[in-house]
This record gives sequence, C-alpha cells and structure tokens, in this order.
Amino acid sequence: MNRITHFDMPAENPGRLSNFYSKVFGWKFTQWENNEYWMITTGKGKPGINGGMMKKQSPSHVIVNTIEVKDIDQTIKSILENKGEISISKREIPGVGWMAYFKDPEGLNTFGIIQMNKSTK
Repeated sequence: MNRITHFDMPAENPGRLSNFYSKVFGWKFTQWENNEYWMITTGKGKPGINGGMMKKQSPSHVIVNTIEVKDIDQTIKSILENKGEISISKREIPGVGWMAYFKDPEGLNTFGIIQMNKSTK
C-alpha cells in the first residue's frame, strides 16, 4: 500500500517558523547537510509522519505531502495516464532515492512521490 510518508512545508523565514512549531507543538528541526532544508521530527512512537521545511520558492508554494511508492517510473506512468500533471520531473536525491512532484487532475493539489534507494549517489 502506498502511504503518505513525508510532508514539506515552505517558510519565508525558516528560523522564525521553526521556532513557532517547536514552541507550540514540540517539533524538532535539524538542518540537513548544510542545505537550506530542515528535517522535521513531529514525534515518536505513535502514528504520524515527519517532514521537512525549506525557504519558500514562490507565492504559490504550499505544503506538499509525499507518497512512498515501490516503482517510481510505473507510478509516473499511471499518474499521467490518469490525467495528473508533472510539476517537477523525476530527480535523484543522493543517499535517499528518486522523487517527482505532480498536480492532481483538478490542478488544486500538489503531491510528491518517492522511491527510496539509499544506494543513490
């Protein structure tokens, strides 16, 4: 079964926003390998997902849920056959796997898919 395994959150000011979520919800933020990307740990031991935060890229940049899939190429094919639209083409995330972003057929929801593979470059 394919499930949402990660979310990405945009921020105008990542330091200020991470401080807010830390104080209100107890989330932990860790900058990832000197990138402008912070891993978010929302909790342990019960159902839920963790995420990441990055500097806002555009006025329309929104929270994106990412769905882990077994075969990214087959899933991309299925999304396109069912009238989904590519937002960001398949790309490699070194040491993590392959990822791509899409809009659903209504164009209202953006989502990501990821095929995990830690042996990527």
